[in-house]
Amino acid sequence: MDPYSLFGIEGITWTVLALIILAALAAGWVDAVIGGGGLVQLPVLLLLPGISPISALATNKFASIFGTTTGAITYRRRTHTELRSVLPMAAAALVGSAGGAALATFLPVAVIKPIVIVALIGVAAFTAARPALGRTTTHSPAAHHRAAVGLAIGAVIGCYDGLIGPGTGAFLVFALVGLGLDFLQASAKAKVVNVATNLGALAYFVPHGWVLWRLGIVLAVANLAGGYLGARTAISRGSGFVRAAFLIVSGVLIAKLCWDTWGTGLL
Repeated sequence: MDPYSLFGIEGITWTVLALIILAALAAGWVDAVIGGGGLVQLPVLLLLPGISPISALATNKFASIFGTTTGAITYRRRTHTELRSVLPMAAAALVGSAGGAALATFLPVAVIKPIVIVALIGVAAFTAARPALGRTTTHSPAAHHRAAVGLAIGAVIGCYDGLIGPGTGAFLVFALVGLGLDFLQASAKAKVVNVATNLGALAYFVPHGWVLWRLGIVLAVANLAGGYLGARTAISRGSGFVRAAFLIVSGVLIAKLCWDTWGTGLL
């Protein structure tokens, strides 16, 4: 049986399928360490002529949720991270992501990308300029203030993830570091919120039939394996490694978004 008969997607071959699976494995690893796996997986899916952009986005979300969930569970088991405090943020992120996915059909992405680029540059520059940031957990705001800020962060970043997506993990980690967590703890808790943002987007995509289930299941298995390996890597290497990965992924995100927004006009 050829891949076209199996998946019903124009332009897919065994070689292309192998490359997509490899990209999904790498995406799961990147997502588990710091977030940003969509940079690896989504562009590969968009290369297939038989997949519409919305189906690529929906299938990417379906596969990604397996990697982020695996990463979250692995962090929880090996670092004994307390997750109860992040659940309200996750709930707000779920609602925000569903709203963002619905908004994606009306709001031009080109309007938002320049704002995201500026925000990412600011986040990366601030982190690079403060080497001690996120090395250790510090005193955080009072519980009621922390909860209110967490809800706002979850809703805003969740909406962004449903609307566009790239950089969601990096924004979540930076926000949690800003609340006083070290990079490793922030990454662990960010995975829980990221699971919620994926669920929220899928709550909109699935009823509309945009997920390509057969391909999504294959990519989900690869994401799951990558998520497990990535979480193990981050835990063994510590906050310093996660901070370095954060800066690298932020740099790649900035470069890609700049190219998507202005690069095509240079050709």
